This record gives sequence, structure tokens and C-alpha cells, in this order.
Amino acid sequence: MKRTAKAHWAGSIKEGKGELTTQSEVLNHTNYSFKTRFTGEEKGTNPEELLAAAHAGCFTMAVSFALTGKGLNPTLLDTEAIVSMDAAGITAVHLSITGNVPGISAEEFEAITKQAEQNCLISKVLNLPISSEAHLR
Repeated sequence: MKRTAKAHWAGSIKEGKGELTTQSEVLNHTNYSFKTRFTGEEKGTNPEELLAAAHAGCFTMAVSFALTGKGLNPTLLDTEAIVSMDAAGITAVHLSITGNVPGISAEEFEAITKQAEQNCLISKVLNLPISSEAHLR
């Protein structure tokens, strides 16, 4: 299996603009630029936001997979991924998940999320500190 995405860019770094398109076309000529990445003055996305979305999705699916493997049926899993940056680059990712999972204790839920924190495919490719917190409803 392979997944693809395309990036197009025209112009200088600060005045230029780009477009991102994914294989599924969920992102189809989606705007990205210096302003969408660093100043927020334009509507569009940026690589760090896309990384956060990918990590949140991967982590949430890994938690669901682990819960299902234990015979549990989550009725709700919501994750926020926070990608931290400084002038040198991306420094860390923090994942915060809230779940409604009948038949599980808060301690069991947290243990499962800690495993998923390190074992989801996106976590495995990132060479940075990853942390998580779990909240059970």
C-alpha cells in the first residue's frame, strides 16, 4: 500500500503560495503559504497542522484497535494533537484523548493510550518526545 500527496509552490518564500492535493482528493488544491504557516493571516493549512491531524487520527485509531481487541466498544474517542515548535523546528507532540468506553476503568484506558502513544504508525516515524493524557467520560 502506498499513499501519495502533491505539493505545488510558486514564488518566493514570503510572497509565494502553494497548493496541496492528496491522493483521495480530500485535500484538493488546498492553500498553504508562509502566512498560513507562520502568521495566520490567510486561510489555509500548513505542514505542522497536517502532522497534528495525521497524528491525532493515527493515535485515535490505535486506541480504538486496542480497545476492540479487548472486547470493548468505544462509543466516543476525541483526540487533540498539539505540535510544539521553536525556531529550530518541531520539538514535541502532545496527544489528549477523551473517551467514552463502557466497561473500562480510567487506569485501563490510560494504559491503553500510553501504548498507542508509542505504537501508532505516526508516533513510530517521529524522532521527538511524544506525550499523552487520557480522560474517560
